[in-house]
Amino acid sequence: MTSFILLAALLVVAVAAILLPPLLRAPRSSGGADQREATLAIFRDQLAELERECANGSLAEADFEQAQSELQRRLLDDIQPPTSGQSDARPGRKTALALLVVLPLAAAGGYALLGNQAALDPLQRQARVTPQQIEGMVAGLVAKLRENPDDSKGWLMLARSYKVLERFPEAADAYSRAGALVDQNPELLADYAEVLSRAQGGDLQGKPTELVERALKIDPNEPQALLLAGAAASDRRQFALAADYWARLLAQVEPGSEEARALATAVERARELAAQTASGKPAGQTAVASGSAVSGEVTLSGGVAGQAAPDDVLFVFARPDEGPRMPLAATRARVGDLPLRFRFDDSMALPGGKKLSDFKTVSIEARIARAGKAQSSSGDLYGTLSGVKPGSQGLRLLIDQVQP
Repeated sequence: MTSFILLAALLVVAVAAILLPPLLRAPRSSGGADQREATLAIFRDQLAELERECANGSLAEADFEQAQSELQRRLLDDIQPPTSGQSDARPGRKTALALLVVLPLAAAGGYALLGNQAALDPLQRQARVTPQQIEGMVAGLVAKLRENPDDSKGWLMLARSYKVLERFPEAADAYSRAGALVDQNPELLADYAEVLSRAQGGDLQGKPTELVERALKIDPNEPQALLLAGAAASDRRQFALAADYWARLLAQVEPGSEEARALATAVERARELAAQTASGKPAGQTAVASGSAVSGEVTLSGGVAGQAAPDDVLFVFARPDEGPRMPLAATRARVGDLPLRFRFDDSMALPGGKKLSDFKTVSIEARIARAGKAQSSSGDLYGTLSGVKPGSQGLRLLIDQVQP
């Protein structure tokens, strides 16, 4: 918005700079005779040039006569004396001052009446692209890649599109087909690792960790790779290593920002756990985790069972009852795994995020994602338990509702 206003102001100033100087000059008193003499001199030069071109054969006789007639017509127009109603005086300073005031006011008023200020907001512009339009563009890209499967840039674009749509298995497959374009880029390797991890229900072990390590070999300070490397190390209970990765990332973020505070908390927590492990006292941490753990079983109601297939994706989340609805812990399975036993505790908290023990009550939600993504969509089957206190055991969560 600010850039647009500055650009508009510069354009108004430029127009004023072009229009005002001639208006501010004093009226010129030179007579019409001088102007006519200058016009005649120009006419004679142009006529002589035409005669030379006709003489040397570069201009045909017919073209010469036509050009000569055009010159004569223009000469007659230019040397006609001014009519009695015309004035030789130029517009004066009053006109210049009026334009100086009217131009900016007219521009601002015209935009206020006819312009669309919301169009200047990037978020508003982005909001015009609907999920259906994105799906259509993705379908078109898939069709092109069928015809040209060696298009690495196309596969990369498709991978990013699937990630936006939270279709992580398809995104991981597209990344795997992008070849050297991904293999030589640490940012893309880290993004591939994240997508593959989310396709595996958040598990960073195995190939996601391999991708992260390759990214850090190319660029030891790649931010996303450092974040994922720390999370993978924490999952392996290598807390000192996790703290090292996150501390290197913390040095790159803006001090005092929300991201910096979250990372600082994660680093401090990882170092505390590393110290406990080194001192041979992991039991205390286990007791804390167990004291806030919630566990139970997820089952599927017979009333909606016919709407789910065995390979449909099943997500189970723990969320806070109050405040932001970001998951505190999550697990992924298949409908074929039902009835499913689950257990969430503080050790499963996301890096830098809140823990179960930070809240008085939480909600446990189980969702069969028909589109295969964690975000809810129409047709999903779900069930929810609210008001669950950390430490609750033996919960019974029934999936019996359909998302409108």
